[in-house]
Amino acid sequence: MKKISINMLSKADSVDGQGVGSAYLEQVALVKECDDLFDVSVNGRGNKYDIVHVHTINPQYFYKMNKKSVSVCYVHMLPDTLEGSIKLPKLLFKILQKYVVRFYKRANEIVVVNPIFIKPLIELGVNEDAITYIPNYVSKEQFHLISEENRMEIRDFYKVPREKFVVLGVGQVQTRKGVLDFIETAKRHPEMYFVWAGGFSFGKITDGYKELKEVVDNPPENVLFTGILKRDKMNDIFNMADVLFMPSFNELFPMAILEAVNAHKPLLLRDLELYEDILFHKYEKGHNVDDFTNKLKILSEDKEAYRKASLDAKYLSEFYSKEHVKEIWRAYYPRILEKYKK
Repeated sequence: MKKISINMLSKADSVDGQGVGSAYLEQVALVKECDDLFDVSVNGRGNKYDIVHVHTINPQYFYKMNKKSVSVCYVHMLPDTLEGSIKLPKLLFKILQKYVVRFYKRANEIVVVNPIFIKPLIELGVNEDAITYIPNYVSKEQFHLISEENRMEIRDFYKVPREKFVVLGVGQVQTRKGVLDFIETAKRHPEMYFVWAGGFSFGKITDGYKELKEVVDNPPENVLFTGILKRDKMNDIFNMADVLFMPSFNELFPMAILEAVNAHKPLLLRDLELYEDILFHKYEKGHNVDDFTNKLKILSEDKEAYRKASLDAKYLSEFYSKEHVKEIWRAYYPRILEKYKK
């Protein structure tokens, strides 16, 4: 049987510290393992492919989605989620939002990483029959538990106190990630140590840049901003911590969550509807700084509560297994190719 040729198009890994880049690298690696079915190229030239799978909305990829191949577009953001991420003049921001919608509508097929975004895409004019939900996946070879001795050595490397309860935040430093609530929560827990792994991937056009830059340059004594880290350092970061705390106001499906649960780290998240269908209530949640402060106090002092939260993380790690997601992709590409054969 002739293999299905797939051209993966992405610039997501050109800047470190972006979840979109992590999702792209994992998905491509996973599909490449199915080499009995697929012949995978990355940013290949020409139009000789059966399927063109676009991972990022770069303008040069817009015209790669044409009638010569079946085009698939990964949705990692909606126009509304741009608010709180980047700061542009109002007119330019509106143009960018319209471009995102036009980009998605140009594709034959859409893949979402969270089913909650199917309805908004339909409301934007995307054909419901063209939308498929396929969850993200994280390699257990790359993200996994390490020994207690190694954990402490990593804390030493980053000058994180060995004896402290360590609370980790991960993501770009931007308004929608809830960085200011992260800082306020840290101020209320001087007995704990807080680490934020990530930086200004969008530079000065980051929404809230001036205020956030002041915080990053002058953090409380119990807070460390690591800046942007390469992905091969992140397993150490997750293992070094005791809990992953993500107070984001808007997300799709943060890769950091999947990476953290592979190290069995309890999750403390803002109470958002988008998590309900993908995390099955296997996480701690709060609405505001008061809630976050109380939840962290319980996790740090109640050993049984911490053990349960860690087991919840382990459950999520096992649910989003490599084998399960791989089988979804093995069925997906042949199905859409057959759909558009005529």
